[in-house]
Amino acid sequence: MGTSIEQLRAATAGVVLVAGEDGYDDARRVWNADIDRRPAVIARCTCAADVAVAVRFAVERGLEVAVRGGGHSISGKSVVDDGLMVDLSLMSAVHIDAGARRARTGGGALLGDLIAAAQEHGLALPVGAISHTGVGGLTLGGGMGWLTRKHGLTIDNLVSAEVVLADGRIVRASSDEHPDLFWALRGGGGNFGVVTEFEFALHPVGPMIELGMMFWALDQGAEALRAAREVVGSLPDGVNVVVAALNAPPEPFVPEQHQLQPGYAVVVAGFHGEEEHREVMRRFRELVPPLWEFATPMPYLALQQMLDEPNAWGNHYYDKGLYLEDLTDEAIAALVEHVPRKTSPLSVVLLYRLDGAYCDVADDATAFSGGRSARYNAFIIADGPVPDLLEADRPWVRALHDALAAHAPGGDTYVNAMSGDEGEDRVRAAYGPAKYERLARIKQQYDPANVFRRNANIRPSATAPAQRTQDRAHAGARQA
Repeated sequence: MGTSIEQLRAATAGVVLVAGEDGYDDARRVWNADIDRRPAVIARCTCAADVAVAVRFAVERGLEVAVRGGGHSISGKSVVDDGLMVDLSLMSAVHIDAGARRARTGGGALLGDLIAAAQEHGLALPVGAISHTGVGGLTLGGGMGWLTRKHGLTIDNLVSAEVVLADGRIVRASSDEHPDLFWALRGGGGNFGVVTEFEFALHPVGPMIELGMMFWALDQGAEALRAAREVVGSLPDGVNVVVAALNAPPEPFVPEQHQLQPGYAVVVAGFHGEEEHREVMRRFRELVPPLWEFATPMPYLALQQMLDEPNAWGNHYYDKGLYLEDLTDEAIAALVEHVPRKTSPLSVVLLYRLDGAYCDVADDATAFSGGRSARYNAFIIADGPVPDLLEADRPWVRALHDALAAHAPGGDTYVNAMSGDEGEDRVRAAYGPAKYERLARIKQQYDPANVFRRNANIRPSATAPAQRTQDRAHAGARQA
């Protein structure tokens, strides 16, 4: 492939790497240390034209394509053995138009890049809770976090996207340009092309917010979760709460005797001032007095960085997720039974409340893999600083997921919380029949050969037997 590699290098402004060259091992490394894959070629692109060249190069040579933005895919979809990795990390520029309340970000930007740039103007948009996550992967699946109750999902604030298609064309998708593609990008994952630029609508937020945390012991779990059900179900729109099962952090604000102890917590973020935030904290306190609590004003930027360290690069991760319509008694019983069985002190369960602005968008307005009725999204995450701790908690994740699924009506699942081992039937169920079929028709239009299949894959509606044979051949070659 040597001559071909030199031709690729000559045709792009970016950096092209193969095994044995300086920078190759760093470029192939991803956030989850449990993933160790070796692409045949890494194309570190600097612009949409570079991406187009790289995609055409891979298609012409039958190389499987992986797309790396922030490298945060727990299942490792952003890196591939023996294929071509399109690395967008050099395309990380963020431009803010404060007057228009708009942001444009490169496909390789991190949430932290976007958050910091927008906060210089007192602006923000709903994104995930870990700032070293990539904007691209998070957005294409939906994107939920602290501002979702107030301003919806990340995709609800997407205005347009520049996309490199499987045939190398570069198009812009918006409500009036390729509207079918624009619909599919908002929740359909990386199935339809490589997004090289995002344009978002922004909202006034911060720069200071209120933060509170309350913590209960394991034997208070049922009481604490019932209190969360009561309080979180009627929050004012300026407050959001994440309910968690975790080990208390080893931080100065935690009494020394409780540091690293397992239990249950609520993290309360207030965006409308101290009084409203204090009232929510009071309601929790009166229902179930916590072992300890902490409250302070905090920069919004610091809130978005709060979970960065426990979710550091180089740990070993596995996760599953599902929607819960409510914290029913049955769901609470499942949590209380399984939470004490985790091994790693960094493994967690996070319950995000989805209502308010989340519910203001019609179910079929985007391709998002979830209904827009009020609900929780449960993230069950095994996080091991060493491989043995991950292997101890991988079955814990599966067991808790299955126990909660028995009390979670419907098959829809947030695709950004899929572990990668669910299979085609589970992807279909995540979207539901009507939405999946619409996505499959759009996939057929924009990627009929299923070039972009390293994702929660949606097969083109007219996938030929030859493509399925090709898929099997790729799999056989990798195993060989």
